[in-house]
Amino acid sequence: MKVNSDSSSILQKFFGPNQVVIQATSPGRMDVMGGIADYSGSLVLQKSISQKATVTIGIRNYNQLHIKSLDIASQNELYVDLDELPNNYDEAQKYLKSIAGGDWASYIIGCYLVLSNEKKTKLGGLDILIQSDVPVGKGVSSSAALEVATLKAITELFNIELFDTELPKLAQKAENLVVGAPCGLMDQLASYFGDNNKLLPILCQPDQLYDLVEIPQDLYFVGIDSGVKHAVSGASYSEVRTAAFMGYSIIAQKLGFSKDNLGKQIHSELPFGGFLSNISPSSFEADFARSLNSMYGKDFINDFGVVTDKLSVIKPDAFYNIKACAKHPIYENHRVKSFKQLLKSVNETNYGDILPLMGELMFQSHESYNNCGLGNEMTDKIVTMARQKGIENNIYGAKITGGGSGGTVCLMVYGQKGLESAKQLFEEYQQQTNQSSLVFFE
Repeated sequence: MKVNSDSSSILQKFFGPNQVVIQATSPGRMDVMGGIADYSGSLVLQKSISQKATVTIGIRNYNQLHIKSLDIASQNELYVDLDELPNNYDEAQKYLKSIAGGDWASYIIGCYLVLSNEKKTKLGGLDILIQSDVPVGKGVSSSAALEVATLKAITELFNIELFDTELPKLAQKAENLVVGAPCGLMDQLASYFGDNNKLLPILCQPDQLYDLVEIPQDLYFVGIDSGVKHAVSGASYSEVRTAAFMGYSIIAQKLGFSKDNLGKQIHSELPFGGFLSNISPSSFEADFARSLNSMYGKDFINDFGVVTDKLSVIKPDAFYNIKACAKHPIYENHRVKSFKQLLKSVNETNYGDILPLMGELMFQSHESYNNCGLGNEMTDKIVTMARQKGIENNIYGAKITGGGSGGTVCLMVYGQKGLESAKQLFEEYQQQTNQSSLVFFE
């Protein structure tokens, strides 16, 4: 969207007089079901939240990026000379980590660099102003919202056409290769295609979108911030992802694929299309579960060699819970498909029968996160409080969202009574934890 740089005092202070600027927004998302099963090919169900990232840009006469964030107290403004910015993604990541403010700016600069490289377009200098009310570290995809808004603004400014899921894929590449966070594609797809009043089903193989699913009248998915900061780049998330792909490698080799060729095959030539989520729970238990044992990375390297995921890094001295991490996406895919079908059947006369079944699937998903090692005592506390308030207070289910290890808990509630019960739970949690900066997502 084109805006006048004189339209607000904030823009006037940052952009030149009469400078033509483009502004784009993109929302955060709440993971209702699916979560960390995305990189294993699961179906996921995502809901946009009302909080958005806003990126405003204009062409700069110097060959540099001038970036400012209105959401950071210190080191919130930096200048990056484009002659000094490496084109190579690994080198760019190292460079950005070495400069003040490069950590938060890498999300924006990563999008700029990926778009320039992948579309072979010379973009030149830019003034970039960022303002976002998507809370950071809450597990609601603040990074994806920022990346998608950045790419939307730059492509509009330079009239670059992107089709289908191309923009979210570029956003993911920026986060994977420049920021250095091994996220799946779910967050960027949800930020770009999601809806605040409907659920977006995505089959992450890697980016098959289904029609939006209506949320029945009087049914609400709300989020309660645990106060524990979540980061996709954290070691626990990375190790759980790696363990899942270790499990897949063991299964593939059990089916006759050699470890020498496994990493060279394309997905379509691999068992189950290369995705754990394509294995049914019953087949997993009957054929593969007993072959998956926890082990140190060095033992896996010695016995099984490689994984098919380029973002997984096997640490020789790390101990991997392979069975639980491989089991999660297999069962989660089944849970999400069941949840989606149940959701479509909810109406005002049968909700009392259907919602408890959906809620149980959410509770199961939460416990599966814990079994993988992505739980947290504070998110567990919220889920326990939700379970205790229960159906009699119109709270039917609860689970951790996104990458786990803190962040937000998603609650499924019914009617105004359910909303009030959720808000009461939020207030009680605030009082018990003495936290004043928590967020309630509606």
